[in-house]
Amino acid sequence: MSRRLVGQTAWISGAASGIGEATARLFAAEGARVGLADLQADRGGDVERAIRSAGGEALFVPCDVTREDSVRSAIDDVAGRFGGLQIVVNCAGIVHGKLLHEYDAADWDRLMAVNVRGIFFAIKHALAHLRLNERSYVVNIGSISSFVGQAGTPAYTASKFAVLGLSRSIALDYADIGLRCNCVCPGITDTPMLRHHLHATPDPAATLSRRLHRVPTGRALPPDDIARSVLYLSCEDSAGVTGTSLTVDGGYLAAAEWETSRVTLPSDLP
Repeated sequence: MSRRLVGQTAWISGAASGIGEATARLFAAEGARVGLADLQADRGGDVERAIRSAGGEALFVPCDVTREDSVRSAIDDVAGRFGGLQIVVNCAGIVHGKLLHEYDAADWDRLMAVNVRGIFFAIKHALAHLRLNERSYVVNIGSISSFVGQAGTPAYTASKFAVLGLSRSIALDYADIGLRCNCVCPGITDTPMLRHHLHATPDPAATLSRRLHRVPTGRALPPDDIARSVLYLSCEDSAGVTGTSLTVDGGYLAAAEWETSRVTLPSDLP
C-alpha cells in the first residue's frame, strides 16, 4: 500500500455500505483519517470498528444528508476530531424503480434531496475547512445514468445528470482556492442498492444476467473498483484533473449495442 493519504482527513457520506464503505476502508489503508457519515448507525459503527482494528483512524457520525443541520454537524464533528478536512466524497444515494407518472411529489423530492441536495449541503459546510488547505479534493459519485437514460428510473437519471453538472460547477467556482472537484460514474456495481433493486424483480439472477449481457466485461463491478478511482481523484496522482468525470463501467458506454458471450454472476445471488 502506497499510503498516499497520510496526513489527510476525508469526510465520506454513505460510508456504511457499498461504494462509500469500500472508499472509507481504502482511504484508511492509505493513511487517511476517515469520517464515516451515514444514517445506518449499526453498519457505520461496524465499519468504524473494522478500520480501527486494522490500525486506521475513523469516526462514525450519524448523518441525514437531506437535513442541512445534520450535514453541518457531521462535517464539523469530523474536522474538529481530526484537526481539519482535506477530502469530501459524496457517496450517499438512493434509487426508485418507478415510471414518472407513478411518482408523487414526496418520492421525487426525497430522491433529489439525497442524491443532489446532500452534495449542496456538504460543499456549503465543508468549504470553511477545505479553503484552509493549499490543496483539497471533492469527489461526487455519479453514474452511467449521468450520460444516458435508463428505463424505469427517471428521477434517479435526472439526479445523476445533475450530479455531473454540479461537479463541473464546483470545480470552476472553487479552483482559485486549490480545490479540485471531479465525478466518478460507475456502471453496474454489486452494492446493497443494486441487490435491493434486483430483489424487487421476480428473478434477480435473470434480471442481472440480462443487464450484464450488455456489459463487455460481463460482470458486476465490485465496490473496490470504484473506490480506487475515487482515491485517484482524491490525491495528487490526478494533479491537473478537475471538472471532469471518470467512467468505471466495464465498457458499458463504449458501444451503442453489445451482447457479451459470457456473464459472471455473484455466487451468492439466488
